[in-house]
Amino acid sequence: MRILLVDDHALVREGLRTLLAAHPGTEVIGEAADAPQAREAVARLQPELVLMDIGLRDGHGIALAAELLRAHPTLAVLMLSMYDNPEYVHQALQAGARGYVLKDGPSSEILAAIDAVAAGGSYIAARLARPTPRGDEARPLLSERESEILAALARGLSSKQIAAQYDLSVRTVETHRQNIRRKLKVAGQAELIRLAVQRCGAAGKPPGPA
Repeated sequence: MRILLVDDHALVREGLRTLLAAHPGTEVIGEAADAPQAREAVARLQPELVLMDIGLRDGHGIALAAELLRAHPTLAVLMLSMYDNPEYVHQALQAGARGYVLKDGPSSEILAAIDAVAAGGSYIAARLARPTPRGDEARPLLSERESEILAALARGLSSKQIAAQYDLSVRTVETHRQNIRRKLKVAGQAELIRLAVQRCGAAGKPPGPA
């Protein structure tokens, strides 16, 4: 399995390269620190698998994964993330990724995920793959109002404009924004807006259930 590492932290790439060097059947053929480097490396090196960080400095790894898979349909992508957020797992699989593993998980899980993808399967980190108790369907991650506000943010509306549109106070809108950031594990406002556009599109269509 010819592997390209995509992560904006050199130390992480070095650790992965060391881990995979001792694993039979894998070969790290290149590294990339950002989206442009990843595009160039995939086109030039033709890897079979891209092990991709979800949070790149110049964009979201899930969006880059979808772009690479459109251009290279036979490519396999395995997302590597520090976020144990089911919404990110859902987005990654929707984008075409074959798996989702956690940076703070055991190294054996990364190797198991690579082996599963090499065998034509997929892999989700054990911590994220637990079934819902009693087989109940999971509730949507965001409430209906939160989804509406996320869509409004994707359209570029301010909290004041959103408040006027939905007949809410600005303070209530700000509370909803904080709840959305907490649920989606988003660090700042810029990342929230970027995620809103990725989930809802520039037209601001509310996302479906997580």
